[in-house]
Amino acid sequence: MSFVLSKLLWLLVSPGNLLVLILSAGTALLFTRRLAHWGRRLVVAVTVGFVVVMVTPIASWVALPLEERFPRPELPERVDGIIMLGGAVNPPITRDRGEPSVNDAAERVLGFAELIRRYPQAHAVFTGGSGRLAGQDALELREDIAVRGALRQVGIDPDRVTYENESRNTWENALFSQRLVRPKPGETWVLVTSAMHMPRSVGIFRQVGWDVIPYPVDYRTRFGGRPFVRFEFDKQIDALQDPVREWVGLVAYRLMGRTDSLFPGPAHDRAAAQAGS
Repeated sequence: MSFVLSKLLWLLVSPGNLLVLILSAGTALLFTRRLAHWGRRLVVAVTVGFVVVMVTPIASWVALPLEERFPRPELPERVDGIIMLGGAVNPPITRDRGEPSVNDAAERVLGFAELIRRYPQAHAVFTGGSGRLAGQDALELREDIAVRGALRQVGIDPDRVTYENESRNTWENALFSQRLVRPKPGETWVLVTSAMHMPRSVGIFRQVGWDVIPYPVDYRTRFGGRPFVRFEFDKQIDALQDPVREWVGLVAYRLMGRTDSLFPGPAHDRAAAQAGS
C-alpha cells in the first residue's frame, strides 16, 4: 500500500504537476465572485514560481546538499561485493526496440562495470524490478533484462552478476537483496547509485543492518558547488524533479522508520553524532 500511495503522492507534489494544479485552481477561482481575489493570488504565485525556476539555479541549490553528502571514497584493496541500484534503464523502450535503453542515470551501469573489472573476485549484484504502478506482473518490463544488455555492451558478461528483479523501490532493493545474497558480518560491500540518491540509499541499507561503502556516480551539479544557470524552463523544471523527489523521500522514509536518520551522512559524521548524544 505504501508503494501505491508514494506514487500517487508524487503525482501531486512533483514540481511541474504542482505548479499546473495550483495554476488550474487559481484560474478556476477567477470565475467566482467571492474567491476571485484568491484566484489572482494563486496565479501570481505560480507565475513567480515559473520565473524562479527559469532564471535561477534553484535545481542546483536543491540538489547540491544531496550530491555533496557522500564524497567519492578511497576503496580498499579487497571488496567482497558490489551492488548497483536500479533506475538507470528504460524497460519499455528496451522491450519495444529490442536493444538496451539507458536513461540519464546511465553512469550507474558504467560505474558498476568499472568496479566489476577492478574487483573480479567480488560478488556483483543488481537490484531493481519495476517501479511502475501498472504492469508489475510483466517480466519483460523489469529492469534486469535491460541491464543485462547494457552490461554486455560495455564488455561485462551478464552471467557474472546476480539479479534481484522483484523490488519496486529503494527500501525493497535493500531488503530483497539482503535476503538474496545474505551478506556476512565483516564483509565489505560497495553501493553504486546516483550521488543525489545516495543519502536515502545509505540510510535504508543501514536501517536493514547492511553497512556499505557509498560509491556515488551520475552527478548533476558542478564540481565545488557552482550551479548551472539555464534560461530554459523545460530543462530547469526537469532538473528539479529528482532532487525534490529525494528530499520528499528522505522525509517520508524517516517517518516510516525506513532510514536511520533524516539526512544520513558519512560514517564518521554518524559516529560523532552518536557520541555527542
